[in-house]
Amino acid sequence: MTLPENARRISVLGATGSVGQSTFDIIADQLARHGEDSLHMVAFVAKRNVAALAELALRFRPEFVAIADERFSEDLRDALAGTGIAHGAGQGAVEEAAAREADWTMAAIVGAAGLRSTLQVANRGGAIAIANKESLVCAGALLMRTCARTGAQVLPVDSEHNAIFQVLDPERRSALVRIVLTASGGPFRTWTLEQMKTATPEQAIAHPIWSMGAKISVDSASLMNKGLELIEACHLFDVSSGEIDVLIHPQSVVHGLVEYADGSILAQLGPADMRVPIASAFAWPERIATRCERLDLARVSRLDFETPDTDRFPALNLARNAMKAGDVACTALNAANEVAVEAFLAGQIGFLDISALVADVLEGGHPDGGDWEGAPEDYESVFALDHLARTRAQALLAQKYN
Repeated sequence: MTLPENARRISVLGATGSVGQSTFDIIADQLARHGEDSLHMVAFVAKRNVAALAELALRFRPEFVAIADERFSEDLRDALAGTGIAHGAGQGAVEEAAAREADWTMAAIVGAAGLRSTLQVANRGGAIAIANKESLVCAGALLMRTCARTGAQVLPVDSEHNAIFQVLDPERRSALVRIVLTASGGPFRTWTLEQMKTATPEQAIAHPIWSMGAKISVDSASLMNKGLELIEACHLFDVSSGEIDVLIHPQSVVHGLVEYADGSILAQLGPADMRVPIASAFAWPERIATRCERLDLARVSRLDFETPDTDRFPALNLARNAMKAGDVACTALNAANEVAVEAFLAGQIGFLDISALVADVLEGGHPDGGDWEGAPEDYESVFALDHLARTRAQALLAQKYN
């Protein structure tokens, strides 16, 4: 295929999720402003939403689309019949999509399932707009080393990490005192433990500020999302766990802060709209206009900050302890949490059982003996550890929580 001269090649992994949808808003704006020849769509990936994936494919005409769930292979084939758009299903197709040459890739597949595709992007180089935090939680050191080797540019998309990316001065690293990530506190910020004991999945995913998928919404409610972001920040910005703090900020206006040795604290502020950090990553190192509502500080009127309550929200301490133990423990933490959140959403366990199950997995060690300590040697070790932790979590789920 002959590309228009200077066309920027774009792939979107996790195309039908909330981050994917916001990404296509940015893409559509750029095409409208600069013309159809300014961007070339390479590959789109979705988990199982064939209808939405096919609609995106027909609108933006990528070279290739992949559906992760093989059960929907025929549905995708039928939806794209006669279009000339290549397509595939299953993990192999997802990895094929990720491996195709692109200048900028949105990596937004939720959970550890996104690690293999993110690795494919890292291995081929280009810019990775990373919204899949689990890739950095499970294999942060390995992934960052791969990117350094291939020249892949990691551009954080999570609003908090993107905020830090914007205000952290890498040339003044020696003057850094700490990084502060903010958290809205989620829907249960003011709830007691007794109230949270009976919280329903519907209540947990009803985030007061952000519109997100079910899994990340539950993580936000438990503050595990912020725990994962602590780990992610260590790898993204090459800082220790002692150089990162968390503040509860219910207005979600200040997304991240950096404190320097002279007492200065630089902060990034913006509306609670994922199109802002996505636009930042899409245009970096330049800036582009968005259709986001402008932040009106006079209307906001006040900005509140609180210290996280780790008695009611123990997930933060679980994440900090995992960071100290090493990347193996971080992999186990993430895997156990994914199992626990899935069980909660299915009505198998209570909300408070999520962190309790994760703690049980971390304290009990892996099924074949030994503690969750140290660093994995390679990516296959990460996948093996992820499997072990899930096996342990599923066994505990059956034995202790049912």
